[in-house]
Amino acid sequence: MGKKYFYITTPMYYVNDVPHIGHIYSTLICDVIARFKRLDGYNVKFITGTDEHGYKIQKAAAKNNFLVKNFVDNNSAVFKKISDVMSCNYDDFIRTTENRHKNAVYGLWQRLCDYNQIYLGHYSGWYSVRDEAFYQAQELVDNRAPTGAEVEWVEESSYFFKLSEWQDALLDFYSKNPNFITPRHRLNEVISFVKSGLKDLSISRYGLSWGIKVPNDDKHVIYVWVDALSSYLTALGFPDTSNREYQQYWDNDHSLSIHVIGKDILKFHAVYWPAILMAAKLPLPSKILAHGWWVNEGQKISKSIGNVIEPFKLIEEFGIDQMRYFLIKEIPIGNDGNFSRQSVINCINYELVNNIGNLVHRTISLIHRECNGLIPEVDMSLLSDKESLPDYYCILHQVSDYIMHYELYEAVKFIVQISSSANEYITERAPWHLCKIDKKVMEAVLYKLVEYIRCIGMLLQPIMPNVASKILDQIAVPINKRCFSFFAVKSCMGSKLLDPQPIFTKYELY
Repeated sequence: MGKKYFYITTPMYYVNDVPHIGHIYSTLICDVIARFKRLDGYNVKFITGTDEHGYKIQKAAAKNNFLVKNFVDNNSAVFKKISDVMSCNYDDFIRTTENRHKNAVYGLWQRLCDYNQIYLGHYSGWYSVRDEAFYQAQELVDNRAPTGAEVEWVEESSYFFKLSEWQDALLDFYSKNPNFITPRHRLNEVISFVKSGLKDLSISRYGLSWGIKVPNDDKHVIYVWVDALSSYLTALGFPDTSNREYQQYWDNDHSLSIHVIGKDILKFHAVYWPAILMAAKLPLPSKILAHGWWVNEGQKISKSIGNVIEPFKLIEEFGIDQMRYFLIKEIPIGNDGNFSRQSVINCINYELVNNIGNLVHRTISLIHRECNGLIPEVDMSLLSDKESLPDYYCILHQVSDYIMHYELYEAVKFIVQISSSANEYITERAPWHLCKIDKKVMEAVLYKLVEYIRCIGMLLQPIMPNVASKILDQIAVPINKRCFSFFAVKSCMGSKLLDPQPIFTKYELY
């Protein structure tokens, strides 16, 4: 079997302000999937980055008395820092102000020109500064953008992409690729939008000083649909289509390429971006994964609205892996989630402290007390058939299936169920009593529990990498045997366990 390649991207985050929990959620989804794929033997490239051009950036910099370059440098650094603090193991961080990105944008622009897909015209229509988006009259709701943002009438010279020519091609593509968008119901929204009729797309802004200039016309800057979206190609060496990574991760029928986005930017990624790529005669991504919003008291958490929940404060209070776990397990990817401090505390106390943490601590403590801290050498035939060791293949297959279908919420639920079952087993078998009746049977029970903990620890690696590492360290799983090819390799009898250490801290509501 040949090498497996997997490419996954976050949106390019807009740096008109600092990051909020919604940005972290996008990056975290990518990181969990990327980590799982790496453990499963894939060659993975995971990119994130920042979108640093546009009128809203100029406006925000002026409001804060910054030079625009200093403003984007500062805010981009904060986005990078929060990804690092959250233990997100990305491979590249793209900034749209970088020269390599400028080269990619020019390369894409030139291809569109070469195929006669760009022309200079005049734009008049509704524009939202907050959304950095143009809207057709029929898209407005109560004289506002569909997002609720204010709009203003704009008339200016503009370069256009011939989007209208690609309506039939897009509909044909959706028909032949019904899994292109997850969740599936979002595809129906996109198809409905395209069927309503596509107009040519304005892809430049006139008179802005901050942005990538249109080639041979410095009165225009290239707009976000060609600028920021090109970042997905920048990371792969485009416009050099002979670049090794471009050929491995993008121009490869056997690779998977996934854009993870918020549902509010679905149209731009599922309509504009595929049409631009078709027009430029470039391959399309494999999938668009559109997640829901985090809401605060029923409102989308948004910088523009001003109800932001600051991620650094949450991490300081609850911990990195605890927040990673909560954000992934709290809602299915396609749904909106209502964030509350009480929900975080309940999640930590009941699922992490009382369930997973309790299982690990009780088991290791018993092995130290009854087996001198060594994984017992046992005869598993002493246990009944219903007490057999975990079905390694079925467990890994089930979690892999959830990840393959981007059901991270279900994957976490399944792992927690394994832990719950193991806790029920330890309570039922009561090894603290068995040691007085039949020590050999007790040792077999403890070995089975170690195996369940090993499975749980290995499966938690993509979700809680730091916690998973502590769990696997405590039960003496070698670092070089933690990828999924070793999932069915049983714990080595006679291995010395580390002293039991609490993994999680319980929190009180106040």
